[in-house]
Amino acid sequence: MRIDQPGWVTERILLLGRRESCVYLLKGSDEYVLLGGGMVHIVPDLLNQLNEFGIGEDKIKRIIILHSHFDHCGIVPFFKKRWPWATVTASEKAKSLLSTPKVIESVAHLNNKLIEHYGVEKAAEELELAFTGVEVEEVTREGDVIFCGDRSIRILEVPGHSTCSIAAYVPEEKALFASDAGGIPKGDKIFTAANSNFDLYQKNLKRMAELEIEFYFAEHQGAMTRKDAGEYLNKSMDSAAETRRLIENSYRNTRDEKKSTEEMTDLLLKKYSLDFMPRDIFKIVVGQMVHYIAKQF
Repeated sequence: MRIDQPGWVTERILLLGRRESCVYLLKGSDEYVLLGGGMVHIVPDLLNQLNEFGIGEDKIKRIIILHSHFDHCGIVPFFKKRWPWATVTASEKAKSLLSTPKVIESVAHLNNKLIEHYGVEKAAEELELAFTGVEVEEVTREGDVIFCGDRSIRILEVPGHSTCSIAAYVPEEKALFASDAGGIPKGDKIFTAANSNFDLYQKNLKRMAELEIEFYFAEHQGAMTRKDAGEYLNKSMDSAAETRRLIENSYRNTRDEKKSTEEMTDLLLKKYSLDFMPRDIFKIVVGQMVHYIAKQF
């Protein structure tokens, strides 16, 4: 079963945001953790949803950023100001990136494009959603366990989509939060997002697939339960192998990164139709994968 609308997926996990940008609230015995940093334009939706579901915001003690790309950290500055008591947690690499002026400038620029794209300029001005960086207050590493009341969150370092990607596994729920390190679901397909390192991306898909998973929580397109959740990462591994084969064939024919990037952008955009991602950004993602494959030749 797939769930892409806000609501309780389990008795302990609440899906928030919008289909194109999901974040999740994990309910412990006496506190909450927010998993995912979301796209900036969903802030007004989140405020309404927190009220609708009767969430006591004073119980939200931590925000976990699973990687530092603009579409996964956009809401954090606003909610850190709103919840000064909440600890912002991420990987060591994400901490470094999110304090780098060049990265801050890039995220701010892309956030503004999202705000314009979704027509929420007025709300953005009223809520002061300008991105000025994120201070990561707690660094988490492979094997760390973070507690949310009577629920535990096991951290896995899963670079490949980005150099800073982590996944969070809640064993009591058999729930995995992998962000884009698990690929991006779109209908019955999964877009391979091996931006940083294709080899590590595939290796970490296999490692995550070894977990016992009954609930899979993506940050784009929602959550999966039971059979869909259990099969998701195996399907993602198949998709990654197929995408790699297509890129290798393209580059073998062109021996030109730019030509292969254009060719693969058109092919993959038609196949996956990720409507939340403008073509110029999609092309950057594809170009990074082509570049990595080209280096292997």
